[in-house]
Amino acid sequence: MAEASVSPCPSAEEKMAAKQPPPLMKKHSQTDLVSRLKTRKILGVGGEDDDGEVHRSKISQVLGNEIKFAVREPLGLRVWQFLSAMLFSSVAIMALALPDQLYDAVFDGAEVTSKTPIRLYGGALLSISLIMWNALYTAEKVIIRWTLLTEACYFGVQSLVVTATLAETGLMSLGTLLLLASRLLFVIVSIYYYYQVGRKPKKV
Repeated sequence: MAEASVSPCPSAEEKMAAKQPPPLMKKHSQTDLVSRLKTRKILGVGGEDDDGEVHRSKISQVLGNEIKFAVREPLGLRVWQFLSAMLFSSVAIMALALPDQLYDAVFDGAEVTSKTPIRLYGGALLSISLIMWNALYTAEKVIIRWTLLTEACYFGVQSLVVTATLAETGLMSLGTLLLLASRLLFVIVSIYYYYQVGRKPKKV
């Protein structure tokens, strides 16, 4: 009787070795320049925005980068914002509390027919002054630029209104001329800072 050949039973190590999958090939996509550029292009980051800033991530693209603006902040901008806020606040309080004196200071010797328009003017100035004070503590370029543009438009319109009133009434004084000269100076300084804040940084 022929003996049946019995195959040896595989050991536990051999079973584990048989079950192990082949080693996976690692893709070095992070070090591949073409793959990285494609990924950044799909995410929409890495390129320059309208302000000339290059965002490294989607978060900085959405929220903005305030640190870069702090480096490029024009010299004397905060001082000018503080002086503007003080000017608007003081004139607003004077128009609300002392409308006769304010009108007499602008139009020397003219008689006030009604105090209501002057007080309404003071209320409008007080509202603008609150915006000026808030813009003093922000680092957002858009808010600062709109505040400066509002200030320049206000002083420009005020100069036109005062000039037209002087042409109608024929009243001319040294105080009025100084007022017009100061308003034109305020317009020039506000426009200067408006363009300085929005200027794109120079590439090194």
